[in-house]
Amino acid sequence: MRWIYRRIILAILTIFMSSNILFFLIRLMPGNIIDSLIGLYISRYGMSYEDAYRLLSASFGIALEKPLHEQYISFLLNIFTGKLGLSMGYSNIPVIEIVAAAIPWTVFTVSIGLFSSFIIGILLGLLAAYKHGSIIDRFITTLSTITAAIPNYVFAYLLIVIFVTNARLFPMVGAYDASLVTPGFNLPFIIDVLRHAFLPILSYFIASFGNWVLYMRSNVITVLGEDYVQAAKARGLSKSRIMWMYVGRNAMLPLFTLLAINIGYIFGGSTLIEFVFTYPGIGYYISRSVSTRDYPLMQGLFFILIISVTLSNLIADFVYSRLDPRVRFE
Repeated sequence: MRWIYRRIILAILTIFMSSNILFFLIRLMPGNIIDSLIGLYISRYGMSYEDAYRLLSASFGIALEKPLHEQYISFLLNIFTGKLGLSMGYSNIPVIEIVAAAIPWTVFTVSIGLFSSFIIGILLGLLAAYKHGSIIDRFITTLSTITAAIPNYVFAYLLIVIFVTNARLFPMVGAYDASLVTPGFNLPFIIDVLRHAFLPILSYFIASFGNWVLYMRSNVITVLGEDYVQAAKARGLSKSRIMWMYVGRNAMLPLFTLLAINIGYIFGGSTLIEFVFTYPGIGYYISRSVSTRDYPLMQGLFFILIISVTLSNLIADFVYSRLDPRVRFE
């Protein structure tokens, strides 16, 4: 149990330290961000200095006229209570509302793409390893290497050309067509959501399954040379039992750890694909906040990334310790 407590404490400290870095990085970006934004508000909207200052204070959720250390304390209190400020690029909508609306879309598309690529990758990697040196192995390995080497946004553009521009089978903008369907638990809306999500999901799948294939193939080849596998063969156990119970199970253990870690990166890894498809998830809003310098929104989104990555690493440790009996808590 002491091991569990140490990992939890370490995760909390990681989130705390990363939040500190986030606070200072945004304020240490080139130029005085606050003064620059005040000047922008004055020139663009004709505001007075005081009005612009008050608007920015509300946007960041802290009193900017206070000394830096007091701003820092306010930042920590607000960010750990969910008060992430107001978006400057979306009509002063609370950042927490934008984040809450975006998370389900990203989790929906990326989780389907990630888990489906994980399952298919394991099966193909197992097949390639058992057919080591054959035409099947060379074909699977070559295809996986190519897909793993190409950036995910390249697949997104290719799918747009094939399925949108030429075939005109799927839409490429948004999560659903608000002019055609009414949001809710009804069949037309569900079908429209699936049509809009198909290409982002397929992009995630194609971009990630190659890595799982190569990981699994490498692990299986290593496990096939272990003594306990040779002993199982000598005992006359069937090939299918050896493949699933001895080889596949042990070869998958490291991959479950990688899967748990990848879950934490789903928000950051979705940025380019969601930007290409204008899909309203976390990744899309990250790209928008960076390009428009919407600092409160940027601050809130990166805090979500910090939490997701930290928790995924914590979950990965727990999962691996449960799956591998050689790992002990103490």
